[in-house]
Amino acid sequence: MTEIETGSTNVYEDLGYPDAGEMQVKATLAAKIGEIIKHRQLTQIQAAEILGMPQPKLSGMLRGQFRGISEAKMLTCMNRLGRDVEIVVHKPSRSRSTGRTSVVFA
Repeated sequence: MTEIETGSTNVYEDLGYPDAGEMQVKATLAAKIGEIIKHRQLTQIQAAEILGMPQPKLSGMLRGQFRGISEAKMLTCMNRLGRDVEIVVHKPSRSRSTGRTSVVFA
């Protein structure tokens, strides 16, 4: 019988990546960028031009290969796709001694 283990909300953490939080943020941003591109019915070539990056790099990012792309670049992509980005910093809950980074879409 195969044992099933319930994971956390971060697959990168479950896999033991040391930069799991950053990877989760990037994955969330990349997914949203992909949704916007699809909604606007842009080709990858058109989207790459808007975003100011080579099409192969955009293709890789949309497929989860975003290690060479900074969070700042991804936020700039959101701006170039017509989205406002707001960064809010607040104290963590009392149950945690360190903060965390998350992405919330309004």
